[in-house]
Amino acid sequence: MTAYIVRRLLLTIPVMGLVAVFVFLLLHLAPGDPAAIMAGDNATVENIAEIRRKLGLDEPLWKQFLVWFGSLASGDLGRSMFWGDPVTTLIAQRAEPTISLALTTIVFAVSLALCLGIIAAANVGGGIDRFVMGFAVMGFSVPVFVVGYLLIFLFAIELRWLPVQGYTPFAEGVIPWLRNLILPTVALGLAYVALIARITRTTMLEVLSEDYIRTANAKGVARVPMLLRHALKNAAVPIVTVIGIGVALLIGGVVITETVFNIPGIGRLVVDAIARRDYPIIQGVIMLFSGIYVLVNLLVDLSYTFFDPRIRY
Repeated sequence: MTAYIVRRLLLTIPVMGLVAVFVFLLLHLAPGDPAAIMAGDNATVENIAEIRRKLGLDEPLWKQFLVWFGSLASGDLGRSMFWGDPVTTLIAQRAEPTISLALTTIVFAVSLALCLGIIAAANVGGGIDRFVMGFAVMGFSVPVFVVGYLLIFLFAIELRWLPVQGYTPFAEGVIPWLRNLILPTVALGLAYVALIARITRTTMLEVLSEDYIRTANAKGVARVPMLLRHALKNAAVPIVTVIGIGVALLIGGVVITETVFNIPGIGRLVVDAIARRDYPIIQGVIMLFSGIYVLVNLLVDLSYTFFDPRIRY
């Protein structure tokens, strides 16, 4: 197990290196000049050239990459072109809203999806099963921002039950913190719920057709313990895999959700950086999200040994 973990961690080095090259080239070869944006509409050619020189954008592309990659290898994500602060500082300042939204979404989505998937599998062909499948198709088809605006219109504007937008820090109280997170959590989590619920139903149906489940039924094992203790645990490997894959969906959705609900998190920071062509922030956040995704996939792989003792590394 230890050798496997070390090997997987070492493999992340070339993966992150390829991600770094791709992100750098994608941003620097895309249209737009951050120096021109910083200089303003009335800037002269000389003003723009001076800003480019200060930012190091007049250097050859390979040299810019080596400077940035060298800093990245030492843990330095660089400084923002517009704010002048270290990228790590800006990310740390925006981390709490994003982490809060991600955690509440994962808890909400996984809990609801498992319940829906198990209930649908236990009542296959019935009305509940058809409802869950219809919800799965709809939840995965409707964009996050559409769901977000619908929730805002209904629960914030019409019913006035919840805040329209914004974020309340956890330090100011659990209830205000949760009130601001309910709508964005539901908007972001619906697609995640749909994905996990569908896979849970499909996997549970396969397990429920196994001989040992028939034996458990013949012995008179109660329905709920049989579903949770015997069926769910044996169906857990593909479910956990989908939960891990869904992290990518979650990361992408955070950017849109924070924009819709005006949450001052890392997603909003990325949107502002893209508008200003602030390369260090965009590169730093993408590298951070990529590292998180790689780590989550490693944890998912390691969890297989818990759910299925036959798996060994």
